[in-house]
Amino acid sequence: MTISEQSACSVAIIGGGPAGLMAAEAVSQHGLQVDVYDAMPSVGRKFLMAGKSGLNLTHAEPMNVFLTHYAARRPELEGIINAFGPQALREWAQGLGIETFVGSSGRVFPAEMKAAPLLRAWLHRLRGAGVHFHMRHQWLGFDANRRLRFMTPEGERIIDADATVLALGGGSWARLGSTGAWVPILRQQGIDVRPLRPSNCGFEVTWSEHLRTRFAGSPVKTVTLTFTDMAGEIRHKQGDFVITQYGIEGSLVYVFSAAMRDVIERDGRATVYLDLLPTLTQEQVADKLAQARGKRSMSEHLRRQLGITGVKSALLHERVAKDLFADPQQLAAMIKAIPIVCERPRPIDEAISTGGGVAFEALNTDLMLNALPSIFCAGEMLDWDAPTGGYLLTACFASGYVAGQGVLNKLGINV
Repeated sequence: MTISEQSACSVAIIGGGPAGLMAAEAVSQHGLQVDVYDAMPSVGRKFLMAGKSGLNLTHAEPMNVFLTHYAARRPELEGIINAFGPQALREWAQGLGIETFVGSSGRVFPAEMKAAPLLRAWLHRLRGAGVHFHMRHQWLGFDANRRLRFMTPEGERIIDADATVLALGGGSWARLGSTGAWVPILRQQGIDVRPLRPSNCGFEVTWSEHLRTRFAGSPVKTVTLTFTDMAGEIRHKQGDFVITQYGIEGSLVYVFSAAMRDVIERDGRATVYLDLLPTLTQEQVADKLAQARGKRSMSEHLRRQLGITGVKSALLHERVAKDLFADPQQLAAMIKAIPIVCERPRPIDEAISTGGGVAFEALNTDLMLNALPSIFCAGEMLDWDAPTGGYLLTACFASGYVAGQGVLNKLGINV
């Protein structure tokens, strides 16, 4: 294809999140006309929200460990992430003038911690490359000739593109643009779209009025959560979470949220176990509890011997029968494995992300829909799950990059 022929090709990117913008960047570097369409007044809204408390771009752990976080979809995502992985993402950010650093947990952050400076620099570079942005353009699907239909403030608009990348997000945080409205549109085209389900979400637990009133919003720090997944594998993770009015949420919960959701769908509930003192063995805990407490109350004994106070003490009293407090062995066993019964995940719009979406079986390796040639999909609208910690964003960036490369391949452009 000649340079003049390339400049005559038009590529539509629908969705202005990380996946869509990365697809736009990959394509715009080769002289094609690139137009980004988004239903919101500005792009990257969910990206900016995710970065308010510290933008976790990716993770610095070895790739063989990194890829395990994609669970059942690792085979489909491995090649995608290898094409634009954590190191490539850090180098890309550096090219925008954004330095990154590795935190104590291995998570990678921009030096300024925020998403806004990165997004500003990125949009400046995209506009400089000729990318055009069209805001308040809600995608309605296709017309009879497979052209793109948009609803705009001026009415319906029809766009004819040589290739299209759909990067419409999942179904969470609808107020920021991820509404899932694309699901019936693609299903009507015969595309296999798996039901959207909450991921990286909180779970509902029946708490006593005392616990809700006194401790909602309290962080539970340095505990180990144990959970048995659908395959019968016992999984452990140490970290922190938060007690809420409705149950539990936080980073430690999000690690297991997809697996917990699946078990609830199968069994109607999921039980996790909390080890309040992961640095001590059960025998050590029992020995400390067996020390004479004299006239001290049990709460004071727990505080002096084990440092259990506040929300940890409340959880213990919430879940342990009163008669067990008199038996050091049984109480130690409960301290090392407090059962928390989770009844259901919170509604999908409260979730950080969603599982489900366009099945990889409906796509080729370039992320093009087999049933709709020249239509590509990227980002969270694909059927995969990952916990927070940089895994979500890395896969979104990487899939956008691969979809962009796929567009170039489809149009016959040498890269």
